[in-house]
Amino acid sequence: MNAVNDSFLQGAERGVLRLITAGSVDDGKSTLIGRLLFDSKGVFADQLDAISRAKHKRTQGGVMDLSLLTDGLEAEREQGITIDVAYRYFATPLRKFIVADAPGHEQYTRNMVTGASTAHAAIILIDATRAADGKLLAQTKRHSAIAQLLGIRHIVVAINKMDLVDWDEAVYTRIRDAYAELAQRLGIATHYVLPLSALTGDNVVSRSARTPWYTGAPLLALLESLPVDDARAGGPLRLPVQWVIRHGGSQIDDFRGYAGQVASGRLRVGDAVQVQPSGVPAVVKSLRTQAGQADAAVAGDAVTVELDRDVDLSRGDLLVHAEAPAQVLREFEAELCWLDARALNPARKYLLKHGSRLTSAKIRAVHSRRDIHELQEVEAAGALEMNDIGRVTLAVRDALAVDAYTQQPATGAFILIDEASNQTAAAGLIRLPAQA
Repeated sequence: MNAVNDSFLQGAERGVLRLITAGSVDDGKSTLIGRLLFDSKGVFADQLDAISRAKHKRTQGGVMDLSLLTDGLEAEREQGITIDVAYRYFATPLRKFIVADAPGHEQYTRNMVTGASTAHAAIILIDATRAADGKLLAQTKRHSAIAQLLGIRHIVVAINKMDLVDWDEAVYTRIRDAYAELAQRLGIATHYVLPLSALTGDNVVSRSARTPWYTGAPLLALLESLPVDDARAGGPLRLPVQWVIRHGGSQIDDFRGYAGQVASGRLRVGDAVQVQPSGVPAVVKSLRTQAGQADAAVAGDAVTVELDRDVDLSRGDLLVHAEAPAQVLREFEAELCWLDARALNPARKYLLKHGSRLTSAKIRAVHSRRDIHELQEVEAAGALEMNDIGRVTLAVRDALAVDAYTQQPATGAFILIDEASNQTAAAGLIRLPAQA
């Protein structure tokens, strides 16, 4: 246990892997996370005692129901399903992990999108008993499509409940080949497939003697080996301004700073920057972080920027380097994952939240939607229903400084909000500018 605790203290230099579990209902997502927590010594004795006495335990005999470590809501325990995203933290001597357990039910796809938006890796669970013939369930396809859309680099396919099919290699092979075909059709460049049993722990932390035909690494060793290089650090500067700080405004030497978190790239004192969308140029005079004055700030740093001149800059504006600006657009194409129970209505107006800027938006056209079963774009008939993924053209009231999501997720993502209900209607990924 000491080694695990030590790794938490030293985790900064070891790397943190953010991952999400996804798949269909009853594929064993919560049990798998519980197994990882239990086998990595990430559970306290009183937690184990509590779940051993839980009235909603869903296992037979003396087998511990590890899914209760993540299913914390009373409704989740009563129904035996995951409803909300549950975040859990654990560590090994090699790495720290932040795990999001996403719901499998189609009704809660919006929760999966939320958890996947910041993940480095996704574990797609497949129930071997339900896909033994090589036919993948719709939620497996939907969650895989969302993971690909969100640019998750590492897809790990965990074929669970192999103990219920007697560790049949032929079942594993059929599911592996079916997912390989799905990955090719979705454009998933790299994925890993392994057989396991979350309930018994086979191939979760250590190799199982029941799968001599499987030569790959167990799940935990695979997760420890995945690279988590932050692509944001090498990208162009993107700093969305969240707050304008003014101190001593009545004095001649008053201070005016612009606070925000660096979304990508690096900013140094003396850099020539540009305010977008206005295009006003300036030079960085000083940088302040929580630790005090700084010479530079990198992606992930919260920083206050002082410029060499007073400019018209407010919440929602973007600071960029003059040589690598974002595109300033009032109309663009995007992929929408529709989250609202009320279908998309092109006649309605929506609010669009992009970074720290809020503006009104109108959907000019709905071009297509993705058929999850056929894995192709089909006609959308002018609307998107809840959990549909579709390609649209949007027009916004105020010009936005944007990038394609595949290049800069921080400035390439947005949400749509229903003006009337104030509900989040959709999550959006900016693609190409609309053609004139």
